[in-house]
Amino acid sequence: MAKRSKSSHRWVARQRRDPYARLAAADGLGSRAHFKLEQLDRRFGLIGPSMRVLELGAAPGGWTRYLARRVSPAKGGRVVAVDVRVMDVPAGVRFIQQDIHDDSFVARLDAALGGGLQLVLSDMAPNISGVKAADQAASMALVNLATDAALRWLNPGGHLVVKMFQGGGVDDWVRERRAEFEKVLLAKPDASRSGSREVYGVALDFR
Repeated sequence: MAKRSKSSHRWVARQRRDPYARLAAADGLGSRAHFKLEQLDRRFGLIGPSMRVLELGAAPGGWTRYLARRVSPAKGGRVVAVDVRVMDVPAGVRFIQQDIHDDSFVARLDAALGGGLQLVLSDMAPNISGVKAADQAASMALVNLATDAALRWLNPGGHLVVKMFQGGGVDDWVRERRAEFEKVLLAKPDASRSGSREVYGVALDFR
């Protein structure tokens, strides 16, 4: 058997110390991401049983499983989850395997959604190269794709939550969104790693 690298050993040790990683493993949630969305939902009251929700960057499914518990198709709610990777999909969720860069993305989502949304969520992140400027630009490109989706499909009063990395482009994003939403801010859930640059842009009450 191949020996683990030092970085692999550090990752395993960090996971063992991490209370959210341990909780996710114990509850079969796949990742700590479930707790990030739960904390954002509790803080901002994002999700209700009758809401229509689009989730971008759904794999491996931590947010999707939380949404499946909170949104009820019996009450008119609907969750459409999108990712380029295959994933296990909870009951009641419509999954679309799609690269959002593809030209067919908008037409396919138009057909799947069949109407406007109350919430757009994005947990998309780029493959990290280690070159900070390039990684930041790639992150903001995904942020802008999620924002375009929100501006296209959100109903008035709807919300947008999108992952981003603190750095260039974030302040501009906040300023621009304030022309379109009643309240815009950055939030870092307790379940995010303390040393991470990860934050979530939260834009509430689309005009």
